[in-house]
Amino acid sequence: MENILSVLLIEDNLIEIMKMERTILSLGLEHTVNVANNGEEALEILEDALRWPDLILLDLNMPRISGLEFLSILKNNEQLKHIPTVILTTSDNQKDIEECYRIGVSGYIVKPLKYNDYIDKIQNVLSYWSINEIKS
Repeated sequence: MENILSVLLIEDNLIEIMKMERTILSLGLEHTVNVANNGEEALEILEDALRWPDLILLDLNMPRISGLEFLSILKNNEQLKHIPTVILTTSDNQKDIEECYRIGVSGYIVKPLKYNDYIDKIQNVLSYWSINEIKS
């Protein structure tokens, strides 16, 4: 049985936010998606333990605090480091991928150009984390 997830999407691009929301709706999923437009907003949300998500989807290319910086802050915080974090980005740079895994990312997804491919990837990652036994 799949659990309903609370997802924190950290994304500064409105089109990407709308694409995620549209994908969740089109898949008929009941997951809750909260959006932070940058790493600073995400850190503010995470200050409240009652708002801790089951999963974080994180873009790398953001203003103020980059995705890599945010990931480092998150994984160095004893209270927050357990939250599964999946990178969702356009960067297929091998150095970025290796650095994210070194820091402690749970997964790395390159945003595909075709919307149907995007839907498939999002469905797979959400399906996996909704059956995973780890909970925030």
